[in-house]
Amino acid sequence: MMTFSIVPLSTRRGQVPVAMRGEAPRMPPLEDDYTDIMRKAQRGTGKGAIVLARETGLEESFLRAVANGREQPAEEQARRIARALSLDPGKFADAVFQRWHPATALPNDVRHHINAPHPSNGYLLFLEQTRIAALVDPAGMPERLLRAVADGPFHLRYVLITHKHADHCDATAEVARAFPEARILIHRHDASAIGALEHRAMKLQDGEHVPFGEAEIRVLHTPGHTDGSVCYLFRNLVFTGDTLFAGSVGGAMGDASTYGDILHSIRMRLFALDEQSVVLPGHGPPTTIAQERSHNPFFTES
Repeated sequence: MMTFSIVPLSTRRGQVPVAMRGEAPRMPPLEDDYTDIMRKAQRGTGKGAIVLARETGLEESFLRAVANGREQPAEEQARRIARALSLDPGKFADAVFQRWHPATALPNDVRHHINAPHPSNGYLLFLEQTRIAALVDPAGMPERLLRAVADGPFHLRYVLITHKHADHCDATAEVARAFPEARILIHRHDASAIGALEHRAMKLQDGEHVPFGEAEIRVLHTPGHTDGSVCYLFRNLVFTGDTLFAGSVGGAMGDASTYGDILHSIRMRLFALDEQSVVLPGHGPPTTIAQERSHNPFFTES
């Protein structure tokens, strides 16, 4: 497996870490810090600063400052906030004090790229012997994606879209023109995002699968971030888009799905996978199911 050097956690969110000449590629920082986690949980539970102050005994102004990153809570304060928001107190405190970062290598059969100018992850999953490949989340500057396929060189078999947001699919048209034989996969609830290409896409439902070498890529419908969010499972690799991040979850932005749905999707669909499954998220560094069960503040089970 390829190993990464870790960018200091002080790296600003949204920046794309760049390796210096001669260095190994750098691991992206965590997508969410404790302020993001707190705000997502507040939105999801409907608990603003007034309610949170009543339930924690902390000052409303202090809680607003914590959520905005102007104040850092002490350990016990962090635990009180977590309990009120149905977060795991110990895991949330770990996020506050930056005590955890995943230690997961990128698998040998995956190449990672940043979908610049978006700060989102894209991946090429490939089979070494046949050089058949699947491009996960075609977004950003299309020439970079086309070059990544050509550099393999790879035979692009599939274009896998995890959800409808532009930072995960806005280069689909250009990729489709360059590789007309590549099959586009997107959930039927999100398919309108790719416009006229919807007619040639495989509009997915939960449990569908496509052959990939001697195995298959399986579709897990994980609504919550969007109504049509899906994860793609290949052997022990799961591409999670904006459903599950290292140490956090995606925001609930679906028209019909909710914060409860995204937590349910992760708990019932993703945490049911083998613990050693490698999670390749839409933002931030790779992780594993085991690490997320142990460290993700949104889930109280260990």
